[in-house]
Amino acid sequence: MAPLLEIKGLKTHFATDDGILQAVDGVDITINRGETLCVVGESGCGKTVTAMSILQLIAMPPGRIVEGQIIFEGRDLVPLTSSELDEVRAKEIGFIFQEPMTSLNPVLTVGEQIAESLRRHEGLPQKHALARTVEMLKLVQIPNAEARVHDYPHQFSGGMRQRVMIAMALACKPKLVIADEPTTALDVTIQAQILDLLQDMKERFGMAVMLITHAMGVVAETAQRVVVMYAGKVVEEATVDSLFEHPSHPYTQGLIRSIPRIDLDSEHKSRLEAIGGSVPILINPAPGCRFAPRCRYAMSLCTETEPVLREIAPGHRMACHLGEAP
Repeated sequence: MAPLLEIKGLKTHFATDDGILQAVDGVDITINRGETLCVVGESGCGKTVTAMSILQLIAMPPGRIVEGQIIFEGRDLVPLTSSELDEVRAKEIGFIFQEPMTSLNPVLTVGEQIAESLRRHEGLPQKHALARTVEMLKLVQIPNAEARVHDYPHQFSGGMRQRVMIAMALACKPKLVIADEPTTALDVTIQAQILDLLQDMKERFGMAVMLITHAMGVVAETAQRVVVMYAGKVVEEATVDSLFEHPSHPYTQGLIRSIPRIDLDSEHKSRLEAIGGSVPILINPAPGCRFAPRCRYAMSLCTETEPVLREIAPGHRMACHLGEAP
């Protein structure tokens, strides 16, 4: 079966006063029907720009998709106009933004904002759209949904606003939902509830989920497959079991080593390991592997030649010179 979404050679660049910033530089990602794919990496690695490029939600200008294809159900989304994409947004692909308070309109009730997509994409009259909105709020476990549908975003807590965003993204029962760090700025208990809710909604509607995160613990709990990004490129891709059992790229190994271990007794506790350095500025990046300046295994080859994403085991790909055949 063909993938639901296939990103091929995506390059999204931004014009700045200092030059062209290559935020996403040749990314290949596939998402199958009904699966959860996690895209993981540090802040600034290109996760969010990749996700927002799918529906062209980046500001254009200064942003621009300069190359690549984004094929959704056999249709390339890159050449589509904004009005053509409006028929895909919310109806076919839902988007849950990172910060619900800035994504929700403060002068409209949450009910009006959810009902708008139902009226637009499903042609429901106001009364029926409002009834469906109440149903969605109940599905995402908003207490007293009949009354709260008339409340404004500022009257909800952070966790409840995120539930409203999930209801809005799922109102038209899309085939794919992109969740851009949906648990950011929420406390740990609420984070778990939001992730459980997203999983429940996925199973209820049979949709695929693209989950953007920098938390490896979230990846272990929710994903079937994982894509690791660094400095605008994919450096490793594998099933979640393969990635945690056999992390191959030095960057992935560093991310996993930085996870706190609560399964060790007091005699075996050690300091958390950090990856030295920081994500490079992607204006005129240096040749070779972009992780080389921070890599403990870097060789002269790493600073001269860019590694190619290659299969090292069935379903497991890595972009690194380590282990390459001479």
